[in-house]
Amino acid sequence: MKLAVLRGPREVGAINGLGKGLGENHPIGMQDVSETPPKPSCSRALQRPDLHVNTGDLPATARDLRDRLASAGYIFDRGVPVKIVPAADGPPTAIRLTANGIVMETHRLCRPVRLEGDGSVPVTLPDRVARMYLDSSGEWGLAPLAGVTTAPLLAPDGTMRTQEGYDPITRLWCSKVPALRIPDQPRREEAQVSLELLRRTFRTFPFADAVRKPEPALGPDVVDLDHPPGRDESAFLVGLLTAICRPNLWLAPGFLVRAPEISGAGTGKGLLVRAMCAIAFGVHPRAFTRGGDRQELDKRLASDLIEAAPALFLDNVNGWMLRSDLLASVLTERPARVRPLGRTKMLALNCAAFIAVTGNGLTLSEDLVRRFLLCELDARCEDPEQRSFESDFLAKIELRRAELLAAALTIWRWGRQNSPNLVAGRPLGSFEQWAEWCRDPLLALGCRDPVERMDEIKSDDPHRRQIVELFAAWAVHHGERPVKAAALAESVRALVDPQGRGRQHIAARLRQLVGTRAGGFVLTREEAAGRWGAATYSLVCT
Repeated sequence: MKLAVLRGPREVGAINGLGKGLGENHPIGMQDVSETPPKPSCSRALQRPDLHVNTGDLPATARDLRDRLASAGYIFDRGVPVKIVPAADGPPTAIRLTANGIVMETHRLCRPVRLEGDGSVPVTLPDRVARMYLDSSGEWGLAPLAGVTTAPLLAPDGTMRTQEGYDPITRLWCSKVPALRIPDQPRREEAQVSLELLRRTFRTFPFADAVRKPEPALGPDVVDLDHPPGRDESAFLVGLLTAICRPNLWLAPGFLVRAPEISGAGTGKGLLVRAMCAIAFGVHPRAFTRGGDRQELDKRLASDLIEAAPALFLDNVNGWMLRSDLLASVLTERPARVRPLGRTKMLALNCAAFIAVTGNGLTLSEDLVRRFLLCELDARCEDPEQRSFESDFLAKIELRRAELLAAALTIWRWGRQNSPNLVAGRPLGSFEQWAEWCRDPLLALGCRDPVERMDEIKSDDPHRRQIVELFAAWAVHHGERPVKAAALAESVRALVDPQGRGRQHIAARLRQLVGTRAGGFVLTREEAAGRWGAATYSLVCT
């Protein structure tokens, strides 16, 4: 078996039998890209170029500052100027630059001075100049930043490469990609072995519909690997490949881990997400909670998205229906419109983050259902946290990151090289590339299609259930006959207006529901024939 060892940017050509480097012979035509700029020495710091602060023409000073910051090499455009900050134990993060941050970076890069007589004197950059710079959106001249990755950059033909620093092709900041051993042309048998390795590693998790067997050495019952993956284990495997591929995908669905409302605590939801991120990104995702309401949730989401972290982890959304226009937009639009905290102006933000949500008794609103893969965990006991487990599971995953990442990428490469021969799963709008890269290879290896259970998730939506109940009652009392709002049967009126707010509310609510399809019906509206007539509504069986 021929293996490709994926190491650093100068050895990446070996993956595809090519020469070293990233020149014109790179398999996807990539050119050399910039690397992390070296830190200036003390002597260079003392030789910072002057930035003339013209008090009579501060806009000119702001334009000069713009050019200095654009050439810095570590400041990027993410809807707002951000600075890449390295981390000792994980990937770098993008920190939003405020006016004070602009002043600090200006003095790091150059020496603001004011002309006096025949010479110049050092000054602090005026706050007004920093604010002028920040207000010149679209004129910063900064390279756009889509996100941060610590995994190889992937191409549609199955090739991959590494890069240290900014990659202008993918607009990603790349860092700390581990050495990987991946077959040049994986066989189906090798992809199957890789799948079995991943399943064996995570067999202690209580996937709700998995066939289990006792394993005294590991504590609780484990997934019986003699049976093919069930829906929940399949959703996890597809989710893992999604996390690994996410920086290279234009769009991808989020990942939802759910457990029963009362007995779901301690089933391992957060641990599962952290282990997935440890493999995909080599880092523990920073978890945050939803806050008190939807507005607070959107503020927290916007703040995390601007930092360009590889993963966004919304944890412990318990007993709640998850609604978020921002989350829905980020998952299916690129760029998405985001409003940061404290600003009235919307930003156009490209999101390449893997989005994961966990919760007990959590349901998704109608607009989020098709945007998430659902994985359910159920320990089938009253106190899951009291089960005994193998110690230091997450630490062991971190130590095995290169092995597990290589296994997942072997499946991905096999799928890419054999894409014409794979049977596609159920279509999912907006995520066609994701389906080909992440889902279909696993379906070919015997996994279930996580898209198939979206109808089940929709049925859990209380709002959808209410509409289905309304249409069912309407069909019983009125069939497909046209009926005025005032002539609805009393039981139907009660479902349209449970609080008894009156005729105008019923008419407004019916107008909102026109065109809605649920429970095998669609509601239609016929305008009044004359000036003083009333509109009629019909429920048509679809």
